Amino acid sequence: MSHLREELDRLRQRFAVPGPAADLFGCIKEIVRRKTASPPDSPAYDFWQQAQNALYRLVEDRLRHNPGPPRRPVSFGTSGWRGILGEDLFCRSVAQVTWAIVNMYQDLPQLAPNLRQALGVESFAEAQDRGCIVAHDNRFGGPLLARTVIDVLSGAGFTVYDAGEATTGSLSAALLETQAAFSINLTPSHNPLEYGGFKYNAADAGPAATVITKEITRRAQKIIAANQDPPRQANPSRVQPLDALAQWQRLVRRNQDRHGLDYDGIIARFLERNDVVVAVDCVHGSSRIHLARLFHDRPSDRLIFLRHTADPTFGGIAPEPSSANLAGVLAMLADRPEPLKIGAIIDPDADRIRFTDGQQEIGMNQFGAMAYHYLHTEKGKRGLVAKTVATSNFANAIAERLGEEVFEPPVGFKEFKPVIGKALVCFEESDGISVIGHTPEKDAYIGLLLALDMVLTRNQGLGAYLAAIEDEFGHFYPARDGVSVQQTGEELKRALATVLDRLQPGQRLEVGTSGKTIARCLTIDGHKIIFDDGSWLMIRPSGTEPKVRFYVEGRSEEDKHALFAAAQRLLAECGVLEEG
Repeated sequence: MSHLREELDRLRQRFAVPGPAADLFGCIKEIVRRKTASPPDSPAYDFWQQAQNALYRLVEDRLRHNPGPPRRPVSFGTSGWRGILGEDLFCRSVAQVTWAIVNMYQDLPQLAPNLRQALGVESFAEAQDRGCIVAHDNRFGGPLLARTVIDVLSGAGFTVYDAGEATTGSLSAALLETQAAFSINLTPSHNPLEYGGFKYNAADAGPAATVITKEITRRAQKIIAANQDPPRQANPSRVQPLDALAQWQRLVRRNQDRHGLDYDGIIARFLERNDVVVAVDCVHGSSRIHLARLFHDRPSDRLIFLRHTADPTFGGIAPEPSSANLAGVLAMLADRPEPLKIGAIIDPDADRIRFTDGQQEIGMNQFGAMAYHYLHTEKGKRGLVAKTVATSNFANAIAERLGEEVFEPPVGFKEFKPVIGKALVCFEESDGISVIGHTPEKDAYIGLLLALDMVLTRNQGLGAYLAAIEDEFGHFYPARDGVSVQQTGEELKRALATVLDRLQPGQRLEVGTSGKTIARCLTIDGHKIIFDDGSWLMIRPSGTEPKVRFYVEGRSEEDKHALFAAAQRLLAECGVLEEG
């Protein structure tokens, strides 16, 4: 063991551990890499596990005792406030942001009408009485940060429903079912292990509108700048436990007539049949505590859960529904004898899901369109489809043939607010989906239930269903990527506009060997160039880091690659790419 101790000493020196400038998570990642390379029952594995535990005790000390301020200013993006645990999010900073929310409700009479409307409550007393739901995901420090939020809110007179570890979708359902005033979930969704997050949803149970997050940000930054310590005198009499999954189940059952999904019937049919296998990778996230109950706590050798143990390091991977992370599900399904196979991978807070039929990967670009087609044609539902501007036009083609409308807002699930309750399906290419009569939040569980119902009802695998729809409505080949650039913020937007604003309908653009004619240009969220053959490319700057995201959709694999090259060439013409 001496060589292991020497190696650990070298790592601690490399990352300046211990000490105020220590890169604790850099060291943790190296230790996790060594732990996962060791046999699970070996002394080496135990040694690295103990080293990991020791480092996390140092992280906990930072969480408890960091006097602040956060390393980076508090800022709410498309899905909450995110930052590094112990450096950006820690007990004091989380308490300060929570106190900003309390102050906002205290000042309700003075708030602008559009902000009061977005909050969905009339007075501070109403907000206190309706209360708040608080939860966390599987991240290290989640219970500690959630307890901080609960202490601040209960001390301020709010009824607090403590949901413990829960998923984003189940928390949104619980907010609808209890009619609480708002919810707070301590999660950074699919970000790596070093991140923490703070998601606030108002009374509508969807991601908070920008007008709300701007107000919370403004108040939080003022409190932090003044170095204020919010009161954290908990009132236990105001706190009660809440089963978020039970609330989710109740919502799905209650709204069966709206979305057409018979939750209990779908699960019963799956358990009765022997020709369908389901394999779900939890990536050690919060879905691991719900999935057995989601299937009525009925064990089956045709129901397989992967990476369903508690691990705040996610085994050292980036815990997102990616092609690389789907490999374990594919390997598991390869040896199964059942003719119908459903594989899925879910991110830590279970608001994203990606599928496979055991042969091919089916991302949300395809599955969202399939869901819309299924609800419309198989369930007899009528209505529009909602998809973000960076998402495949496959759903557009289906909606056009069905005589329905398409709602196409900027990136971010909160942008679907105008059509919640009207759109049959809301989805975005980054693996998020919801349906009519369900939550205004993206929810992996409703996606899984949909996939299961599709396969059971049609007696057809997801890949075969996709192929049938593509044969009828056309083939689409979406993809996305991102590149580091020299600028950020407004400077980056101006640099992109120098080239992209000049592109107009009717112009020819060099794409592949023959070029393409521009049919439409959209500037909803970046620049989306749509060509007359239905293919498109989109360039969208990141709002928080020096990166540009670009999305393309071709009508063939070759076309997709040509569009990628065209997008990269346009970026080069803008002069924004990093040198070298």
